[in-house]
Amino acid sequence: MSYPDKVYFGSSGEVSANFRAADTPPDLGAPGDGIHYLATTEQTRGEYGLYRVMMKPRAGGPSTHFHRTISESFYILDGTVRLFNGEKWIEGRAGDFLHVPQGGLHAFRNDADSPAEMLLLFTPGAPREEYFEKIGEIAQDERAKFLDEHDSYFVD
Repeated sequence: MSYPDKVYFGSSGEVSANFRAADTPPDLGAPGDGIHYLATTEQTRGEYGLYRVMMKPRAGGPSTHFHRTISESFYILDGTVRLFNGEKWIEGRAGDFLHVPQGGLHAFRNDADSPAEMLLLFTPGAPREEYFEKIGEIAQDERAKFLDEHDSYFVD
């Protein structure tokens, strides 16, 4: 295995880092029940998307689904998140990690009486922000097209 092709050809580097303080409010939702856009596809030039998801107690989560073009990884920061790995539900706790390659069935939810927090990593990057922002307001007759545009195929 080798390194990827070069994407930067300058000789002295550049100032291009993005810093996000821990106390930055969520980009979507409210503190304790929202999504932080840590590294968007636009910021990473399509390499990945990284999101901090904070879930209130008994927040639930999406049903079983898969993606055709992106992998999704989950890293539990705090609390208990139920993770479906395609075969069974796992009680994910702080420090637990689940990687789901393209095509892999998966789901997640917070069924606990306490809040939970995790990192979501999508590779390669995809414009997930629009998905997060609009999924709750898409009309039923537009839902299939919206889900296809956002590489989300639900099986439940």
